[in-house]
Amino acid sequence: MTASNPPALPVGYTDWLAEIKARVQAARQRAVLAANAELMRLYWQIGRDILNRQASQGWGSKVIDRLASDLREAFPEMKGFSRANLMYMRAFAEAWSEAEIVQQAVGQLPWGQNVLLITRLKDRELRLRYAEQACRDGWSRTTLEVQIRNRLHERQGQAITNFESRLPAPHSELAHETLKDPYLFDFLGLGDEAHEREIENALVRHITRFLLELGTGFAFVGKQQRLEVAGDEFFIDLLFYHTRLKCYVVVELKATAFKPEHAGQLNFYLSAVDAQIKAPDDKPTIGLLLCKSQNRLVAEYALSGIEKPIGVAEYQLVRALPEPLVTSLPTVEQLESELADGNFDLPDAP
Repeated sequence: MTASNPPALPVGYTDWLAEIKARVQAARQRAVLAANAELMRLYWQIGRDILNRQASQGWGSKVIDRLASDLREAFPEMKGFSRANLMYMRAFAEAWSEAEIVQQAVGQLPWGQNVLLITRLKDRELRLRYAEQACRDGWSRTTLEVQIRNRLHERQGQAITNFESRLPAPHSELAHETLKDPYLFDFLGLGDEAHEREIENALVRHITRFLLELGTGFAFVGKQQRLEVAGDEFFIDLLFYHTRLKCYVVVELKATAFKPEHAGQLNFYLSAVDAQIKAPDDKPTIGLLLCKSQNRLVAEYALSGIEKPIGVAEYQLVRALPEPLVTSLPTVEQLESELADGNFDLPDAP
């Protein structure tokens, strides 16, 4: 045996190695989640102590300054003991009970995302909704901030669809929740008079932002996807595959108001995709018709007679939604002033 000819691997070794790697990765992930949960509980307990001592002994910002200094001296390797962070711990304890930190999604989120939730949203149920989706979809802090700023909770599941009668439950409910109305394309830098092809090309150039706006699970397949039916050529604007719905999604853009004939055209495309592209184990292809504007009743009537599952939603090239949320976190000075007064009010929620 020479150095260039290593001994043959035992039968099954490669599969065993892959299994061990998967176990190691899973164990590391569990360790990270467990460490984060303990850190969130620690921060909650510190925040609760500040609340209790402020209530019973009238503590103000000077004591918090001293506590921050002493903790940083005792634990120089830890970065979480700034005076601002101690203020956020107080707000964290005021927002949630200890049981909620242990049982709800907020205990699984990193600290930065929890700070976003308590400073951007006053409504408790809304915080929980965003926390749960952030955990489920693996949102980063930046993504969470974008979704809150863009009022995802007001748009999710609002598209007009015929999914209830065209798709089996619970697939129909999941598909319906996947679509929004309206879709915000203000990141394209286009004016309201942009043509369909301009919008399509800009969406492909900004595909990362477009996929973020579409939501978790969308994978881009291509634009102007060619279909041939009986010798005639047809081209789909945008084709996606949804990894959770396990189906293709055909997106058609219309730089006009919705018209019933738009649904008929999309219905034809869906039939062609189901016949030519869809795999036997894929779910039925879904269509999303994005229009400049729509009459909801007209759209409902049009979809009621359509065979294939289709959703209709508006898109906005120029932001029409208000900016209801603060654009930055409270300053340290604001936090200290409110703490000194014994009153920590969170920013107004939408």
